[in-house]
Amino acid sequence: MANVHFLTGFPGFLGRQLLLRLVERDRKARIWVLVQPRFVKAAKRELATYPQAAASRIRVLIGDVVDMHLGLAGDEYRRLAGEVKRIYHLAALSSLTSDRRQLEQTNVQGTAHVLELARDAPHLVRLGHVSTVQVAGDRRGVIEEDELEEGQRFRNAYEESKFRGELLARRAMEELPISVFRPSTVIGDSRTGSPGPKGGPYNLTLQLVTSALRSTLSFPGDGSFPLNVVPSDFVVDAILELSHKPEAAGKTFHLVDPNPMAARKVYERIAGRAGRRMPKPGPAAMASAALLRLPVLDRLLGRGSRSYDHLEQLAIYGCRNTLELLDDSRIRCPPLHSYLDRLVGYVEEKVAEQALIPRPEAPIDDPLAPLEPVGEHLSGADHALL
Repeated sequence: MANVHFLTGFPGFLGRQLLLRLVERDRKARIWVLVQPRFVKAAKRELATYPQAAASRIRVLIGDVVDMHLGLAGDEYRRLAGEVKRIYHLAALSSLTSDRRQLEQTNVQGTAHVLELARDAPHLVRLGHVSTVQVAGDRRGVIEEDELEEGQRFRNAYEESKFRGELLARRAMEELPISVFRPSTVIGDSRTGSPGPKGGPYNLTLQLVTSALRSTLSFPGDGSFPLNVVPSDFVVDAILELSHKPEAAGKTFHLVDPNPMAARKVYERIAGRAGRRMPKPGPAAMASAALLRLPVLDRLLGRGSRSYDHLEQLAIYGCRNTLELLDDSRIRCPPLHSYLDRLVGYVEEKVAEQALIPRPEAPIDDPLAPLEPVGEHLSGADHALL
């Protein structure tokens, strides 16, 4: 029987990239993608860009992870459960403006419903659950992949909901072949320079040095903290590679930069390229966050600036599992300095193409969600796709 893959989180940022890689990697597989009703047109537009041979192997299922049986008709659900071999669960609500109930429904109940599908799938080989390093909450120091419940506190309802969703997946490892993936801040594609979801510390930095803003703002502290960011192509390639390794079942993987640059070094490089003065070391993160909430700056930089207060957290993410199981592949997280100029150049080009005009405020993807985040709703709506 041909491989049947099932993907949630399409047509979101990481979902689109993962689907593209999947059709290239397994040219005989059939792939079913779960799409919310209001995003069916967007999904079909995306699939219309695929070669016909690839698009013919992809089936759009209209539903939602928040609903029992994923919102599918009974016969449709039974067929999916009876045929699926690999599940990639990327769907997550990551908008910082969403209330606790919405986050609970998508990130916790949604995960429970995907786990139910996995239990109903007799031919299941692997379930890949995409989480986030933010399940560590306010922890500092070295954070290992096998750690989850360590008495941490959470800065917002998003972090807590992703923690609770991962907790369900981790507990289900006793009965199901599950791999958990925790990306750090997902930014652009290291090869093309195309940026990732709007918002977050990295894109905030780009906007500070490439936008029409002429005043020099400070960044939190002295900038010595590590700015752990990862390119989207590495995240997608690592998820697919690890999902096909038998020894990866039952393990958690930090998809992070093992040697992150200090934030100040990143700022210096971007500022130098843009011909801007280096931002001065500033007050504590909370004070910087308050400054960036001023109405004028909030409109210019976007509501992603509201997550600025987490930047000063000194957290080192251990990634032994990831390094060991990717050792025999060519998949590595490229160092930021190797593709930073490409990313900045892409943004500079786009800024030059279109004038900076005020836009209606809309929810922005949380900076550390995969994805992405990492939901089944497009950025700009009440929810966000990974």
